[in-house]
Amino acid sequence: MSHAIVIEETGGPEVMQWREVEQPVPGPGELLVETGAAGVNFIDTYLRTGTYRAPLPFTPGKEGAGRVVAVGSDVTEFAPGDRVAWAMGDGGYAEHVVVPVRLAVRVPDGISDEQAAAALLQGMTAHFLAHSIVQLDAGDIVLLHAGAGGVGLLLTQLLTHRGIRVLTTVSTPQKADLSRSAGAEDVIVGYDRFEERVRELTDGQGARVVFDGVGRDTFDRSLDAVRSRGTMVLFGAASGPVPPVDPQTLAAKGSLMLTRPSLNDFIADRAELDYRATDIFTAISSGELDVRIGATYPMPEAARAHGDLEARRTTGKVLLTI
Repeated sequence: MSHAIVIEETGGPEVMQWREVEQPVPGPGELLVETGAAGVNFIDTYLRTGTYRAPLPFTPGKEGAGRVVAVGSDVTEFAPGDRVAWAMGDGGYAEHVVVPVRLAVRVPDGISDEQAAAALLQGMTAHFLAHSIVQLDAGDIVLLHAGAGGVGLLLTQLLTHRGIRVLTTVSTPQKADLSRSAGAEDVIVGYDRFEERVRELTDGQGARVVFDGVGRDTFDRSLDAVRSRGTMVLFGAASGPVPPVDPQTLAAKGSLMLTRPSLNDFIADRAELDYRATDIFTAISSGELDVRIGATYPMPEAARAHGDLEARRTTGKVLLTI
């Protein structure tokens, strides 16, 4: 037997229950992993509330890291004892997780399970946002919402390392200090009239790109912070989904471009997955990328972790550990 968080009905954090379950068995193309750490992400809360649909009952958790304890009959890439991490899988809030080989990457020596679980999903998200959405050059100015969050801190570091000027928004002065420590040039505390402040900081031009993972509460004003012919990148919906957008709005605001990317499409094959994961792990090992683990909870207390994440009481990465 094993244990896992089980959701039988959608709702608030209280619907997540720590239960005894049958230990899963890996099938063809799968690994059975003993979990060391699991990442907590906003997508987990979307699934829990029913904003994103999932068959009930289910165990949440899109990423984690641990040690392989068994492999499917046709698996040759990994063996029991190997340390692996994964992103965009299912069922991570559990003592044992079945992970498709196609999603698993090796964890290098010197990187802990906690670092790997904290870095992979949000790190590869930051990686594709920094490298694969818009061609950015040194000196370009971007606006990044939630600069003290997990993606925000990582993306700020990746962008500033390339000489890109990063403006961020945060909700508190304490979070502003974190954002500045990651390299943000200017930090806007509070979200009231942030678009006007961005215009002031850019001599009236606006940002070349706005990276918005907040969604409903910021989206309309984010469009007003983008410069003419700039790009709005909506990569999340922490405050809720964005209502439908009239394409004419983009023309009226300066021939803007709008995209809603998802990590799945940027790790679509093994080569791309390995490229992004290797870049992230190499940057951590070299000290170029600092992964801030803001809070760690025992896995049975996943409900508390969700509550703190949704109430914006956390910074950096939130983890569950066994």
